[in-house]
Amino acid sequence: MPGYVIAPPPVSSVPVAGGGAFPVRRIFCVGRNYAEHTREMGGDPDRELPFFFTKPADALLTGGADMPYPSMTSRWNSSSPSASVAPTSPRPTR
Repeated sequence: MPGYVIAPPPVSSVPVAGGGAFPVRRIFCVGRNYAEHTREMGGDPDRELPFFFTKPADALLTGGADMPYPSMTSRWNSSSPSASVAPTSPRPTR
């Protein structure tokens, strides 16, 4: 197999309690997932449903890393999201 023309990025991962790391391929996110967040975004929680979006795996910051952003940014709102790992074959709950 021929080599890559451009080197692929390193595998993104998060540390696991007790040691080791977990490789991350996809990040699925939910916005407007509680009333106060909807209001912060200028919406009405009684009229607007949560929405779903994705982020690239290399958007992860771990170990207290700083999030770079443009110096002229006047409104910066950082969230403190948590993560969970889905099984390889998710099943609906009843």
